[in-house]
Amino acid sequence: MSVGQDMYKLCEKMFPYCRSITGDGVRQTVEALKEVQPKIKVYEVPSGEKSFDWTVPKEWRIRDAWIKNSKGEKIVDFKKTNLHVVGYSIPVDKKVSLAELKQYLYTEPNQPDVIPYVTSYYKERFGFCMTQNQYDNLPEDTYHIYIDSELFDGSLTYGELVIPGETEEEIFFSTYFCHPSMANDQLSGLALSAYLSKYVESKDKRRYTYRFIYVPETIGSLTYLSRENHLEHMKKNVIAGWNLSCVGDDRTYSMVSTRYGNTLTDKVTKNVLSFIYPEYKCYSFLKRGSDERQYNAPGVDLPICGFSRSKYGEFPEYHTSKDNLDFISSAGLFGAYNVMVECIEAMEHNHRYKIKCYGEPQLGKRGLYPTISHKGGYDEVTAMMNFITYADGTNDIVDISDIMGVPVRDLVKVAEKLRENGLVE
Repeated sequence: MSVGQDMYKLCEKMFPYCRSITGDGVRQTVEALKEVQPKIKVYEVPSGEKSFDWTVPKEWRIRDAWIKNSKGEKIVDFKKTNLHVVGYSIPVDKKVSLAELKQYLYTEPNQPDVIPYVTSYYKERFGFCMTQNQYDNLPEDTYHIYIDSELFDGSLTYGELVIPGETEEEIFFSTYFCHPSMANDQLSGLALSAYLSKYVESKDKRRYTYRFIYVPETIGSLTYLSRENHLEHMKKNVIAGWNLSCVGDDRTYSMVSTRYGNTLTDKVTKNVLSFIYPEYKCYSFLKRGSDERQYNAPGVDLPICGFSRSKYGEFPEYHTSKDNLDFISSAGLFGAYNVMVECIEAMEHNHRYKIKCYGEPQLGKRGLYPTISHKGGYDEVTAMMNFITYADGTNDIVDISDIMGVPVRDLVKVAEKLRENGLVE
């Protein structure tokens, strides 16, 4: 559980940073990730660079924002919560009536006590966010609205870590940093990815190469794919991968299938979740919403599933001030970490096995069969014989796990024992 606690502490550290798709809040976040995983490399992509059908936008910088009433009292203050300002707001400094003020205010009427998260990345505007309760109680007055921000030719920031393995075949993990203070739909994926990279790095042997990226959602994944022949390389080498999003709560587990739901990633994710949390929710690609959209797009066609605890858009705290540090937990984060570790290990051990003799092998002469026969004493032998039955060269270990209803981690021990005794290859 200490890994879960470490992940939670990392989320606590990153929570106050004012993130958007560009800017210093993103850079602060990357630096916090680098304290955990120093090998993350940081890249800056200039504003105006083409990313397939998109263009890297101007960088946004915000220093302060507030709304004051006629008494000079701040009724909205960016420095108290960065959700009070619409993301990418252009500067403003003027006095307005209540009627005009309301044109620039955003609330969540169905959840009157939350501040919504609102952005306007690709159309210049400004705005403020507050609770519906506060909005309903605003008195007639003259209000001073102020945003000290700027849009300028800067850059988009992303992070990358590649951990080499014995082969060039790759397993890919992607997550994003572009939201302000939201814990589940932002920080949890970052923390999980950073600590998964440490787990992968600690392995004595790695069959596969592992690629971890940290990008602003949508524009970041598109920018990454469009640069330095990444797409060509990944189409050739990536055999499985996950987009990590909203992995910090403890309500459920969820996955978003690939476009056709028929990849190795789909199979492994379903297998692992079926043993850890059989009530998990599997959403079709029609319910996509995060960067699995880009990785599964026609022409990209990477085998990337979405992985979450409670899926984005499916929990009431989503994109509101209620998605705070109280909503996630070290236990929730550790649960997600455990699922992904199991997926990694399933991938690492996912060979096809074939029995090397005709008929049932004689286990006794190899010391694999009990010398005393009694009722209930054959569980391990039964597992071994069932494994042999389906080790016909057509099934990989995940297939056999699905057939037998036994987790891959247990079958790995069976397979190794049989292999050591020369019974399977």
